[in-house]
Amino acid sequence: MSDERRFTLAEANAELEDLRRHLPVLRQARRGLIETTAKVTDAVAVDGGGTEGSDWFRHQQALKAEVEHLAARGILLRDPEVGLVDFPAEREGRGVFLCWRLDEPEVAYFHEEDSGFSGRMPW
Repeated sequence: MSDERRFTLAEANAELEDLRRHLPVLRQARRGLIETTAKVTDAVAVDGGGTEGSDWFRHQQALKAEVEHLAARGILLRDPEVGLVDFPAEREGRGVFLCWRLDEPEVAYFHEEDSGFSGRMPW
C-alpha cells in the first residue's frame, strides 16, 4: 500500500454519495455482460453474434468505465454483486482497509491488510 492513496474515515464517508450512484451501474453492467456472453456464444453459431454482440460490447464498456472510475479515486472493488469496496487507510501506524458495503449507511468498519471481509472490526 506504499504508493496508494490512504483515506481517513471522513474522506471514505465523503465518497459514499458517488459510490451509491456508481456501484449499481457497475453491478448492472456486470450482470448484462454475463447474460449477453451466453447469448453471444449461442448466436455466433447462427449469425456471427448479431445484436447480442453489440449489447455485450456496450456492457463491457460500461463495466470498464465504472471500474476505472473507482480505481482513479483509489477505491478498491472487492465484490461487485454486493457493492463491497475497500479504502486503503492507516490505523495506529499500520496499513489497513476501511471496508464498506452498498447496503450500509456509512463506513464504520476496517480489516487488516491480510484479512478480508470476515476479519472486519468496528473502526
